[in-house]
Amino acid sequence: MILKKTISFIVPVYFEEAVISRFILEMREALAKIEINYEFVFVDDGSTDKTCEIIKEEAKSDVKIKLIELSYNHGKQSAVTAGINYAVGDYLLYMDPDLQDPPEEIHRFITEIEKGFDLVFGVRREKKDNFINRHFSKLFWGVLRKFTGLQLPKNLAVMRIFNRKFANKFIEYKEQNRFIEGVFMHIGMKQSVLEINQRERYAGQSKFNFRKKMELAFNAIFDFSELPLKLAVRLGLIFILIGIITLLTIIGLKLFLVDFQSGWPSIIGALIIATGIQLFFIGIAALYIGKVYKEAKGRPLFSVKETTNIQ
Repeated sequence: MILKKTISFIVPVYFEEAVISRFILEMREALAKIEINYEFVFVDDGSTDKTCEIIKEEAKSDVKIKLIELSYNHGKQSAVTAGINYAVGDYLLYMDPDLQDPPEEIHRFITEIEKGFDLVFGVRREKKDNFINRHFSKLFWGVLRKFTGLQLPKNLAVMRIFNRKFANKFIEYKEQNRFIEGVFMHIGMKQSVLEINQRERYAGQSKFNFRKKMELAFNAIFDFSELPLKLAVRLGLIFILIGIITLLTIIGLKLFLVDFQSGWPSIIGALIIATGIQLFFIGIAALYIGKVYKEAKGRPLFSVKETTNIQ
């Protein structure tokens, strides 16, 4: 395959010293077979190991290797956004450096997007990970599909390719609370999916643990759905209905001269529960208000400390 267009590989990195050299080697080998113009846009998200040193050493002899060092750990969503902002390619292919999504699949992504698509998602035939991580991932994507209404492809992989038109539209999205998959689905345009064979992780462990996955899931729910607010209203109405029924029942029993004993513990218990419910729903509203406040400040999405081979 010979492609005259340029591809930018967007690669967020965070404590990847054990795998980054191998990643660059395998990428070069795969790209030599398909003869394309390309650039690597590595975005370091605040690593303190030798990840940046290794990339900079490779960049000395290869101007196609570019590095953006963020000034602190912004999170993967911001790191990917930074890479897309700095990339200059006609096509942009986003992937992780752990080699789970193999470089030999690149030519298939190119072939697919050349059919006229704006975005091609990679989906895994089988997730190569341990039992716990596989089920955490199922729970994560299941929660997202259930509560956000986003029609995300099942078994979604990190690897995906999109064109310059799609990238330019993505850059227009300035929200601080970023869920990239949600933004991609919101942009729309002409999309496709491509099944890929995933490998075992080359080295190290995933930094995207269960806590971070659930945190991202809840952020996505608050960013792309009003469900928590609607749920609060519905439950509030249910409790009001229960209260009215209870009050009418007590009045009815009193009319039939039923003698009620004092029940201070039950009253106190009911007050505590009611207070807890109120605070819970106030907390939901406060989360939305907090996100609005964060957006209103209009701060930059990322802060760059240093760049290498960036014009």
